[in-house]
Amino acid sequence: MEAMMRLPSRQRGIALPIMLIMLTVMLVSSIYLLKSSTSTTLTTANLAYDAALSKSADLGIHTAFAYLRSIPTSSQLENNQPANGYVATLTPTWTVSTPAFWIGSVTLPVDAAGNRVEYVIHRLCDFAGPFNPPGNHCLLTSARPNSKSPTPYGKSNRADSPNYQDQPQLHYVVTARIVGARGGNVITQAVVMKGP
Repeated sequence: MEAMMRLPSRQRGIALPIMLIMLTVMLVSSIYLLKSSTSTTLTTANLAYDAALSKSADLGIHTAFAYLRSIPTSSQLENNQPANGYVATLTPTWTVSTPAFWIGSVTLPVDAAGNRVEYVIHRLCDFAGPFNPPGNHCLLTSARPNSKSPTPYGKSNRADSPNYQDQPQLHYVVTARIVGARGGNVITQAVVMKGP
């Protein structure tokens, strides 16, 4: 009878601390997953916003290209034309971060999304005026083989310039930047070649 009267042994309770540790690990994991999914959503939204800004900035590139295309000869592009966002020179040390780079730019009207597009066209020459006098160095490329010009093979209107098959094409860099309504900004550039 004495064996039957024995009191049950005391339980140690090790399951409770293990369960608390497991619950803590699960809580930390769920917080991490929630934060990870939120940051992924934000990253995706920011990438979509940047893509939309880039497409909107293309309006500046297209507007500048249409202006360059409307000018029949580059002799009309020998001097600055601030009303059209055109600058006849570009200092090689300037970047898009240099405030002087944007002098002479044109700002387009604000679009429906509240974005403001600004563009400037630079002729890649040291000085304004004709591209071929001595001392004025311009970035030139040989004309396309199918383009016709009055200058014969091997001539380029400058005695010290390289020989080109036809009249060389001058380089113009078009830079557009956009300031988005949410504070984002995008800068895009294109190089346009146009014969003299």
